[in-house]
Amino acid sequence: MNAFLHAISFFTRIPVPWLRPSEEAWRKSVNWYPAVGLVIGLLLWGVHQAGLVLFSPWIAAILTLIAWVYVTGGLHMDGWMDLADGLGSSRPREQILAIMKDSRVGAMGVLAAIMLLLIKAGAVAELAHPGWGSFLIVAPVAARTHVLLSIKLWPYLSADKGIGKGISSGLSVSAIIVSYIIVFAAGWYLGGLQVITAIFLSLLFALWFSRSVAKKLGGLNGDCYGAVIESSEAVVLLVLVGSWWL
Repeated sequence: MNAFLHAISFFTRIPVPWLRPSEEAWRKSVNWYPAVGLVIGLLLWGVHQAGLVLFSPWIAAILTLIAWVYVTGGLHMDGWMDLADGLGSSRPREQILAIMKDSRVGAMGVLAAIMLLLIKAGAVAELAHPGWGSFLIVAPVAARTHVLLSIKLWPYLSADKGIGKGISSGLSVSAIIVSYIIVFAAGWYLGGLQVITAIFLSLLFALWFSRSVAKKLGGLNGDCYGAVIESSEAVVLLVLVGSWWL
């Protein structure tokens, strides 16, 4: 349970006053990332449902997106922006990594954030369709399950001393398997083939994205993991609200 609290404390703004600091619990917290996604998803679902009662679908979507960024502290969005700045520079590997470490945000990072937020906002607005509201829970869970594969399958950038270094040692294969069994089972319960398809296609995307970035950089780091989560969430939402389901 302490490992789960570490994951909640790091990946959300939710206060955890009873957390007991522990290096071992921190390493094992990676196994609880999908559970953190569930907590986030339930909070977002609540905000979205309340927003739909009080406002139009677009206003509800914007409020949900604000809550999304707030509850995660913008952590994953920061990684998405840093990676966009680095890869968008079209520089050699060493310079890309230096740009990603720079605390300043460049034009490519800002553009990437705007485009991602627009995609998410538009998709969440479409979830006002009858029977689709609970689908919002799926995106944060699926994305944080996919990132486990990114952590396990590709090496961490050896020169990077970021906070993500070392977490792969605490990640168990059994945790990944159990997480996928649960997420696919829950997806089938919530929306059948529609949700299962979204989870599966976002999985393929996350693997492709991770492989492409790792090939370019020689590995992945915390920024890359954040980018995997953000982009995978967007893919899940896009597939869920596709017009082919109507």
